[in-house]
Amino acid sequence: MDSGILYVVATPIGNLQDCTLRAIDILKKVDLILAEDTRHSRKLLNTLSIHTPLRALHAHNEQHVTAGIVEQLQQGKSMALVSDAGTPLLSDPGQFLVNTLWQEGIQLSPIPGPSALVTAWSVAGFSGRLVFEGFLPAKATARQKILSSLQYESGTLAFYEAPHRFLATLNDLCNIFGAEREVLVARELTKLHEQLLRDSLGNALNWFTQHADKCRGEFVLLVRGVSRDNEPKMDDLLSILKPLLEELPLKQAVSLTSKISGVAKNRIYQEALRLRDAL
Repeated sequence: MDSGILYVVATPIGNLQDCTLRAIDILKKVDLILAEDTRHSRKLLNTLSIHTPLRALHAHNEQHVTAGIVEQLQQGKSMALVSDAGTPLLSDPGQFLVNTLWQEGIQLSPIPGPSALVTAWSVAGFSGRLVFEGFLPAKATARQKILSSLQYESGTLAFYEAPHRFLATLNDLCNIFGAEREVLVARELTKLHEQLLRDSLGNALNWFTQHADKCRGEFVLLVRGVSRDNEPKMDDLLSILKPLLEELPLKQAVSLTSKISGVAKNRIYQEALRLRDAL
């Protein structure tokens, strides 16, 4: 018997009319739908008159249930994987399952459709690369550490954020990247209260601080990358790094140089190895 197929199906992020005809057809035809939250997905399926059985697959049970899913697929069953909204595996569960299916040689088929990331990017007007970071850590220290490592990234940085952490994250972005850096804040995309704000980080922080009632819903933040002209020059980095290497172990010298310059450690490390060998 031929193995079945797992379809990775994008579903609406708000407006149900964004569900593609192909997605509806697949969700009706498969033997089982794997859903991040069956209660949430059942509402969508009921609206679309889809009666396919549902099974939960989320961050807490994914590794436990994957073996049974693989066995059913190997027996010829077909399944669809959906998240609560948008395209699965973009900051959603499913990675362990998908990697397992690749290892087992089971066919996967992506069904494209809505994505909050792509939807926001389409109206940002920022050029160059898009660097997707997803959700930042909930704890302030860990979040600030990651943002500091991204301070001189030239690509547009994309973050997802929940309402209860939105202002704290926006404040960290403002402090670490600078109040003048441009940002697109996309809130509640495709929903009734959709909002797009493109401004400086400082102005965005002030506006949302003054309009606390707007700090609700799901957020996508796109932060324009830094100009290469504004990056610290390598000569400036070396003037910091070299004397530190003469007095400190390599790892400590790299860490201190990173803190002083704001440049990510991995960018400094290779240069530090070269300098250490030359000393």
